[in-house]
Amino acid sequence: MYWRLSNLYFWFFALLGGLLPYWSLYLEGQGFSYLQIATLMATIQLTKIVAPSIWGWLGDRTGQRVRLVRFGAITGSLFFAGVFLEPGFYGLMLVMFVFTFFWNAILPLYEVITLRVLGAEKEKYGKVRLWGSVGFIGAVALVGAILELMPISYLPWLLLPVFFGIALSAFLVPSERGERKGRAPKGSLKEIVTHPAVLAFFLMNFLLQVSHGAYYTFFSIHLTQHGYGKLSIGLLWSLGVVAEIVMFLVMHRLSRRLAVRQIVLGALVLTMIRWGLIAELTEVVSVLIFAQLLHAASYGVLHAVSVQYIQGFFGKHHHGQGQALYSGLTFGAGGALGAWLSGFLVNGYSTSAAFWGGAVAIFFAILVTWRGLRPPRGV
Repeated sequence: MYWRLSNLYFWFFALLGGLLPYWSLYLEGQGFSYLQIATLMATIQLTKIVAPSIWGWLGDRTGQRVRLVRFGAITGSLFFAGVFLEPGFYGLMLVMFVFTFFWNAILPLYEVITLRVLGAEKEKYGKVRLWGSVGFIGAVALVGAILELMPISYLPWLLLPVFFGIALSAFLVPSERGERKGRAPKGSLKEIVTHPAVLAFFLMNFLLQVSHGAYYTFFSIHLTQHGYGKLSIGLLWSLGVVAEIVMFLVMHRLSRRLAVRQIVLGALVLTMIRWGLIAELTEVVSVLIFAQLLHAASYGVLHAVSVQYIQGFFGKHHHGQGQALYSGLTFGAGGALGAWLSGFLVNGYSTSAAFWGGAVAIFFAILVTWRGLRPPRGV
């Protein structure tokens, strides 16, 4: 079961590894402006606002999460084929919107499946999830090497085998019995969501993802402007995820020694330092390598804490919806707003200005965490 759970993480994040670092370069090669690139990249995040909540609700009500994951994998792959029609800006925005609506069904549902299978051994989540990081690294490095030899316009073709891997791995996960969840106590979800510590948790993560807007949208373009080639860009992206893997492996030890609030505050401070280094010292390779190693804090630590935080606060009745809210309000709304705002900063100033904007967002996330973040029981 360990390998079956890990398999889908591997292929899902392999697609992310082939898409995320190079999609903005592909769009730039297609002749889109920086603001159009930001809008198209924001579309990838935008569907996370609604889609995970819909799929999470369906998963909680029907108990058929595995079947929904399979449906999302197949349907999302089919809609991505619209990219090959080269439909122009508005057509591509529609293709990306529909594709990501189904694609974004996979991860929130699968996180719930994984944690339920692990049961009392939830500390092993990091070891299962790290295979997603391995898939990301492999795809980033391989696609980057290939794109050194052929035009960026071939990127969609390079992603096709990964879509096949996602579909196949989704069918390797055993089907659930389809048990519906019991009726939740009346008003319990509202009470959870309006809890001050939960509000602080979501606001902190929202600001964290706003700060990542420049990174996920313009980091590759930023590196290109400073003379880095596609293989170098791929290796730098991979380096960040290597650091993430190491953090997932040792996260359980860190959690035993430090309080959640201390861990989160430390990770946020390191994230703010990271954006400043990328903004001002990109040409210094050693500094850029250090900045990428800080991905262990800005994503690895904060995501691992957040997944367990949601399980602790939302419980069995609302776990799926809690995971969907986390994905929608943070990666969705925060990521989309961050990508869009970074487009204005790049269009009006520079890519460095966009990273400084991310540092400002993290500053406010630190204030929110300092004042309001408190852990649920058992975390």
